[in-house]
Order: sequence, then structure tokens, then C-alpha cells
Amino acid sequence: MQKVNKACEIMPAARVGNVQEYYFSKKLQEVAEMNAAGKNVINLGVGSPDLPPSEQTIETLCRHAHHAGEHGYQPYTGIPELRKGFADWYKRWYHVELDPQTEILPLIGSKEGVLHVSLAFLNPGDRVLIPNPGYPTYTSVSKLVGAEIINYDLNEESGWMPDFEALEKTDLSGVRLMWVNYPNMPTGANATMELFEKLVTFGRKHGIIICNDNPYSFILNDHPLSILSVPGAREVCIEMNSMSKSHNMPGWRIAMLAGNARFIHWILKVKSNVDSGQFKPMQYAAAEALNASKEWYEQMNRVYAKRRLLAGKIMKALGCRYDEKQVGLFLWGHIPDQAENAETLADNALHNANVFITPGFIFGNRGEKYIRISLCSNEEMLEEALRRIESLSPKDLSPNPSPQERGRRIVTVS
Repeated sequence: MQKVNKACEIMPAARVGNVQEYYFSKKLQEVAEMNAAGKNVINLGVGSPDLPPSEQTIETLCRHAHHAGEHGYQPYTGIPELRKGFADWYKRWYHVELDPQTEILPLIGSKEGVLHVSLAFLNPGDRVLIPNPGYPTYTSVSKLVGAEIINYDLNEESGWMPDFEALEKTDLSGVRLMWVNYPNMPTGANATMELFEKLVTFGRKHGIIICNDNPYSFILNDHPLSILSVPGAREVCIEMNSMSKSHNMPGWRIAMLAGNARFIHWILKVKSNVDSGQFKPMQYAAAEALNASKEWYEQMNRVYAKRRLLAGKIMKALGCRYDEKQVGLFLWGHIPDQAENAETLADNALHNANVFITPGFIFGNRGEKYIRISLCSNEEMLEEALRRIESLSPKDLSPNPSPQERGRRIVTVS
């Protein structure tokens, strides 16, 4: 009699059970299936710039890619030309002097930088302050490294700024790291020197590393700011920056972080065990992109300004209100009072108008009454999305769900 082999019960590491698949990973699969069925979904969800980098950037990449000696492994710290490019960029636009040898570390995207920083500074059980609403990766990476998450609320009434009085009343024992993100995503709240000064003071008082994620300061914003411009900031602060949004290079995966030499050394210990550097011609091209003129940024922002106007019309067609002073690559709006929640509104727009927008609940429960529209679609697509939304009846966007359906949605966003 033949033996039947018993299936092995192989399980993943416990940390895999602590995180969910990224929202866009799942939702974009649904959008792809709808497109395969001929739905022609307009994607206003993901912030992936559709504009190209400068011509000089692409030409530099092509020229260096033809060189036979530039296809090997590269230094973990990036080539000197790229580090100097970042240093010059910070001096020119942020008025911050950085030592390119010791205070700058190129990254393969700032999303990876969130992991590098977390691994460098957080032990299992350490506590980390994370904004709500906030970039979901701060939470998922903190869970992956075994840290305890303490959310601090951002509220529309206070301009989406941290409530320092509430933070001071919080039990901060064991807190090692605080994530901040200004200009803010998803809310579009802009950075101010007063905010950065308060953050530096807070970090120094409590011995907490303040990490500002700063990829949006060139989008629809006339005054880019860096937390590192505050006196004493380098004692406790790290700043990450990215070329994905500011230079239309999301697929290139070029970013950086800056801080004091000791912090950089510790983070490099992690990074050098995770990756093997970036393609050298791409680094040369990124250094060229960092030389962009004021006129190049202004031209890019003229395009985004026109798109913002159309995004605002879409918001109004959805019955949403929004702050006109927002900056960055998105428009963040409060859903109508009669709408059940943002997920319901977004799903109805997707399935009834074939327009994909982002529900705010994915950024935390403080986002459950908000939606986000990306400015990364051209004017023709935004105009078509507006026509589709305007063609819907209020019932198409906010139907009265059955008790069973209402219960399912409450579970989804909790």
C-alpha cells in the first residue's frame, strides 16, 4: 500500500502576519481587471508623476550607459558626484550646508529609507510616534521591526499640525523615533519654520530622533523648507528627500537622507547589508537633474496648477470641500456629511464612474472622512473624470446600504 505524503505545514515569520498587503497593491489589481474587461478606468489614486525628467537628465543617462566600465557594482554611499549634487541642491534651495562625504546617504527610494532608519534605531519593543493620518509605510515598517506604535493625531482644525501639548501629556518612555512628513501627505499641509523649531525642541528635550520625510516641497510650493535649517536640528534630526516627485523620476528609485555623520554611519551599516548600490549612469543622471533651473520647476508647477483646478472641480462634483492652501502632488478633501465613509464614496466612484480615487482611511482612522485625488493624470483625463462624476446621480455616489453591507464596510475601515 502506497504511503500518502503528509503536506508540510510551512508558515511565514510572525512579522508577516503583523502587516497587510499594501492597499494599492490590491486595489490596482482590481483596476487592472476592470480595464481588461473594457472599463477604461481613470486612475486618480496613485502619485506616480506622468511627466518626464529634464532632457539633460535622460541624455546623461544614455551617454553614460554606453560606457563599458559603468555597469558594475557601485559604492554603498553612492558616487561622489551624486552626493555633491544633493549637497549643492540643499544649499541652493534649502540654504542648508551639508558635508557630502559624511552627512548625505543616497537611497534606492525613500520608502527603503524608512526601513533603513527603523532598523538602525529601533529595537523590538521600542516605541515610535507615527502621524494619523500618515504614510502607511511608517506603520507597516514599524510593525516589521517589532516596534510599538504610538499614533499622534493630526486634525483639520489645527491645520494638520502635531498637537505638542497632547504629545507632552503622552507617556513617552521608550520612544526612540518620531516620523513627520512636511509638506504633508496626504493632507497637503505645508511646512513652517515654527513647526520645525517646535519639533527640534521636542526631539532634543526627550531624546527622540525626528525624521522628516520631505519629498513634496517643490510641488506647487514657492518656499521649500528643510528641518535641518533649524539650529541644533542635526543633533536629533534626519531628513529624507526623494527625486520621485520633485524631478519626475519615481521609477528611477533615487532618494537620499541627510543627518549628522554618526547617524549616517549607523544607517550605512544597515544599508550596506541590504543593497549593492545604484546603476552608475542613473546616478550621473540624477546629479544632472539636481541642477534643474528655477524655470524648470516653474514650468512643471504650471502644469500641476492647471490640474489642481480640475481636481478641485472633481472634489466639488463629489460634494467634497478642501483647503485651497494645500501644496504637493495631491488634493485632500472632506467628504459630504451625508456620505457613509470615504471607502464607500471611492468604491462608488470606481464602480459607477470608472474613476479610481484614494479613500483616506488607508492613512489612518483620522482619514475616514476624506478622499485624495492625485495630480498625476493629464488634463484630458481629469476632464473626462469630471464628466463621468458629474453624470452620476447623488444615489450613485452615496446609496443607502443594506444593514449587512453597512456592517461589512464598518469592519473594513476599523
